[in-house]
Order: sequence, then C-alpha cells, then structure tokens
Amino acid sequence: MAVNVLAEEKIWFDKYKYDDAETQYYIHLNTPVATKIQNPPAMQNVLLVNHQKSAVQGSDIELCARVTSLEKENQNLHQVVEDLRLALSKLEARLSTLEKSSTSTKPAVCPPAPHSKPNTKQPEAEEVDDDDIDLFGSSDEEESAEKERVREERLRQYAEKKSKKPALIAKSSILLDVKPWDDETDMVKLEESVRTVQMDGLVWGASKLVPVGYGIKKLQIQCVVEDDKVGTDQLEEEITKFEDYVQSVDVAAFNKI
Repeated sequence: MAVNVLAEEKIWFDKYKYDDAETQYYIHLNTPVATKIQNPPAMQNVLLVNHQKSAVQGSDIELCARVTSLEKENQNLHQVVEDLRLALSKLEARLSTLEKSSTSTKPAVCPPAPHSKPNTKQPEAEEVDDDDIDLFGSSDEEESAEKERVREERLRQYAEKKSKKPALIAKSSILLDVKPWDDETDMVKLEESVRTVQMDGLVWGASKLVPVGYGIKKLQIQCVVEDDKVGTDQLEEEITKFEDYVQSVDVAAFNKI
C-alpha cells in the first residue's frame, strides 16, 4: 500500500546531482590555484564519490520519513472508514427495529359477529320504546308551559311597576327681556301684568329692571316651564297682549333643566 502511494508521488530523485554540482562549484571557487595543482585528479574523484554517497544517504532518510508519514496517514484513514462503517451498520439495525415495531402495532381486525336468530319479541320492545318517548315528550311540554307562564308573570309585574313609576318631565329655564314703550311707562304695572299670565307648567321666578338708555329700563324676568306644555312662542304671544305697557318680548337665555 505504501509503495503504491509512493509511486504516485512526485519526488525529486535527482536532487543529489544538483546538490553535488553546487558543492563542486563552491569548492572550485574557494580553493586556491596551488591546492588545485597539488591535488591529483584521483583525490578529487575520491572526494566527489564521498560527497555523492552522503547526498544519497540524505535522500534515503528523507524518503523513509515521507513513507512513514504516508503510512501513518493511511492508517488513520482506515480507522475513519471503519468507524463510519460501524455507525452505518448501527443505523441500519435501528431502522430495521423501528420498521418491525411499526408493523407489529397494526390494529387487529375483529372477526365478524355471528348472525343471530331473529328476535320474535322485537315488536313488543318497540312498543315499550314508543311509550317511553311519549312520556318524556309530555314532560317536556309541561316544563315549557311552566316556563312560559313564569315568563309572562314576570313581564306583567315589570309592566305594572313601570306604569307606577313617575315619568321624567323635561323642563327649561327661560330669561325674558320685556321692553316698554318709553321712559314714562309704569314698570311696576308692566311686571304685574306679566305675572298675571298663568299656564299649566309655568312658574314665574325673580325679576329685575335693567337700564337700556335715555332713562328707559327693561324688565328681565325668570320663569321655569315644562317643555311639553309651554313654549316660548306661546309666552311671547300672551305677554305682548298688554299693549299699553309692552312694546316687545325677547328670549335672553334658554337652558334645559
């Protein structure tokens, strides 16, 4: 396995040649000329062979280290593949167990019940059921009638209570400005005339004289009226009937009570 992997690797097998050439180059540069002459060619060949041997040994050591590293990586890959194979087998076993348990929990089919002989007393049972239904029906009708009677009684009591309760009366507070003809008009007589107006739902209140100008004063008088019985137009019409004292009547303020 290691040899096959090594065959596919691109390793610099000729490295020692280049290393040797580089070494010889630097030796040639640094060696004096006399030394070169003294050393015979045989000695130079011996030195070259020794250097080549050392270069080959260094390449072998590097190659062995590389092979050892590749073998270790190969072992690690084998261990990972083995772990994956074990996990896959466990998963398949668990899946198989789950499939078996799902098939074993299917609901059992009940066998068909045997046909029973016809019951000759069935019509009597039906008659009894009909009687029971009639009895319950009559009970429901009685309860409904009782509930209806109670509801009508409560409605009647509510209507009586409501009829006895006094209805809310809408009222308004009105402030009237009653103007005389001139400054010689007797304002006391004018107010007495106004207060003589009496209607159902009308109550007179306080009054005062307010100067208008040139010695003329107008009468401001308060009254409370029931809206359904007395209107402002009706009041103005009744007050203006006193033509000897009253020139005009205006509504100064109108408020709901």
